[in-house]
Amino acid sequence: MNEPIAVPTSAAPAVDGWTPKLVALDIDGTLLIPDFATGISADHVSPAVQSAIDAIVAAGVPIVLASGRSPMSMTRVADLIGLTAPGIPRLHIVSSNGAVVVRYPPMELIHERTFDASAAVRLVMEHRPGVAVAVEQHGVGFRVNRHFPPGELDGDITVTDLDELIGDHVSRVIIRDPDATNDDFVALAHRLGLQGTNYYIGYTAWLDIAPEGVSKAEGLQWVVDRMGIDAADVLAIGDGNNDIEMLAWAGRGVAMGHAPADVKAAANDVTLPVEQDGAAVELRRWFPR
Repeated sequence: MNEPIAVPTSAAPAVDGWTPKLVALDIDGTLLIPDFATGISADHVSPAVQSAIDAIVAAGVPIVLASGRSPMSMTRVADLIGLTAPGIPRLHIVSSNGAVVVRYPPMELIHERTFDASAAVRLVMEHRPGVAVAVEQHGVGFRVNRHFPPGELDGDITVTDLDELIGDHVSRVIIRDPDATNDDFVALAHRLGLQGTNYYIGYTAWLDIAPEGVSKAEGLQWVVDRMGIDAADVLAIGDGNNDIEMLAWAGRGVAMGHAPADVKAAANDVTLPVEQDGAAVELRRWFPR
């Protein structure tokens, strides 16, 4: 289950007559409006976005949620936006920034990339010794060395010794420093390099460390290979640095209007910000119903 997936570069941008055969959607900052100060999204989807999602379902086009969230957190969003209603085929969910793929419902782990994160974690802790560290337990929750701020992790939280926490191969490690800023973490990650890993920094001082080569694009490639769909036939929408590979990979990659410049540069097009239902605007272009 740990073999890397070859991720081809996308075909040319979408042209007239093109129709998505699969829609890949980020969650926070794309479907749900986050509090950019905390990175936490309310469990609420706007009527415009919900209507656009319903139109995709009615057209019979599969939707894949692709997020940095854990599988458990993503299944809750799938329920929220009606992707698990009777008659809808089981979803593929690309979670943990591409390291974990599940089917739902019920939740079934079907693909996972793991690695030894101990060296990267210890390197970060040399510079930030008080950080909180978390490792996912799929379908259960997280093991942590200390508690995270309230509301940031889903499921059961088990506090354990750091050596035990990073002693085994894992699919992802989360490092959080409530006393630092996003810019602090960006500078630290660039300075350390974190060789042998992929890393993504969230809205807050939140660092995801994943196996080298893992991205949402790789997770999605694994899915479409099994569905018989080409990357060139995928519409992908996202807003964060962890969406860059996905937007470049998809036949049509669309960045949200509030996304950073490097995310917009990776996309074929830019829609409105999340507060203005940018995802719905893009989706209605292809699924007007």
